[in-house]
Amino acid sequence: MLELLERRDFTRFAHSSTARLHSSAFQLCHDWHLAQDLTQATLTKLYLSWHRAADPSAYAHKILLRVFLDHQRRRSSGEALTGMLREPAYTVSPELRLAMIDALNRLPARDRAIVLLRYFADHSVEQVAEELDVPVTVVKSQTRRSLIKLRQMLRADRAALFS
Repeated sequence: MLELLERRDFTRFAHSSTARLHSSAFQLCHDWHLAQDLTQATLTKLYLSWHRAADPSAYAHKILLRVFLDHQRRRSSGEALTGMLREPAYTVSPELRLAMIDALNRLPARDRAIVLLRYFADHSVEQVAEELDVPVTVVKSQTRRSLIKLRQMLRADRAALFS
């Protein structure tokens, strides 16, 4: 009986959070198909450890980050993006959004994850450190370095566009 209740709880959670997980996965990898695979792998791993999830949403995002970083470490993850089929609607100008996505994509995987968690998911430094299993000082220093890199890349992109 308990297992049936847990399965129902997981099913409800999966239905309500799949879109959010998929969006987070896309922000990490910039590929809708890979984001779908990462989301599916995350839900599978979450299902297997559902009984340990005190806060399912935070646990799911932690699993998603680890699945993404594991994927980045594998040799087979060096696929080339040929284009995106669909993108979420944003109110920011398309040029700025594309420049930001390109700049974020040029950051190393862990740095990209830190920036996305801090500024797109609005997590605290402590939350990011816990999710990535790194010290708070690493999150702070990598955030600072990543923002400097992003500013330089965006400045260079802007200069190239207007010259």
